[in-house]
Amino acid sequence: MSVSSLRIGVIGTGFGARVVAPIFAATDGCEVTGIVSARDDGRVAALVARADVDLVSIHSPPYLHAPHVRLALEHGKAVLCDKPFAMSPAEASELEAEADAAGVVHLVNFEFRYHPARQMLRDLVARGDLGRVEHVSWVHLSAGTRVPMRPFGWLFDRSLGGGWIGAWASHAVDTLRFCFGDVVAAVGFPRVDIAERPDRDGVMHTCTAEDGLTASLELERGITVAIDSSYAALGDIPPRLVVTGDEGVLELVADERFTVTRGDGTREVSRVEATQGVDADRHHVAMHNWATAVRDAVLGREVPGDVPTFADGRACDAVLARLAGIGGSTDSDALG
Repeated sequence: MSVSSLRIGVIGTGFGARVVAPIFAATDGCEVTGIVSARDDGRVAALVARADVDLVSIHSPPYLHAPHVRLALEHGKAVLCDKPFAMSPAEASELEAEADAAGVVHLVNFEFRYHPARQMLRDLVARGDLGRVEHVSWVHLSAGTRVPMRPFGWLFDRSLGGGWIGAWASHAVDTLRFCFGDVVAAVGFPRVDIAERPDRDGVMHTCTAEDGLTASLELERGITVAIDSSYAALGDIPPRLVVTGDEGVLELVADERFTVTRGDGTREVSRVEATQGVDADRHHVAMHNWATAVRDAVLGREVPGDVPTFADGRACDAVLARLAGIGGSTDSDALG
């Protein structure tokens, strides 16, 4: 690629316009050349075809991911697709194969890999600071769709790719894979705590997508994982991730405070500083770091092994299908 900066077209006027576009625009070597609504087929097609778009950044509802990815591939553009990557593991595999055949850089928006806390967690585990990791416990309870009540939309419609599994568990699964290794078995117990929601006009709709998830997973080397999560709780509780090893126990609270407890009773406490300052949106710190990695991968046409690609999206989608109770194998070949 001969251009000196990365020119980005953003599809999506929700998260894409609110978070992704401003962060790309504030990143050295990046330029946002257009933002269009995901549901405006004509404007999407026109944006993707533009000569001043090098990367198509897709932040549409999940049911539109595949057509938007394929449109970008038809025009030979690098593509960044939000999560959950595809509507099924089979569709994810097809998109991965098509992107590889097109020979373009293809990435999935697992931006929390680039949060300082997640990177520190990965480093601690890799260095063996906790010894052999035995178990991970993750509690994430949020009032995000209940206080105030979020209107009915695609997020609460399973047929359109809605649900907490895609919205949050996709990030959780990617963090587990990134920090500890591939998932070899998974079982989920999704639930719908708020059965009906009014749309913006006050018309009630039945919610078919889960707003909570309890899950058990097994990772490589026999590591077990327990997840308890919801975004329809009555109040927010700081997320808590606990990693138990045979030489220490780590507690990470709200992606900010690390506490490591040793067998002799000693404790080490440290904090992760938000290098980008205090932001209202919890995605900002990770997205700032992720935008730089995206820029370097696309301009250099070389994707380092720790940068999430369509292969990671496909691997994650296989696990998400199991958590949602949608058939398939639990062996490592299917999930990893």
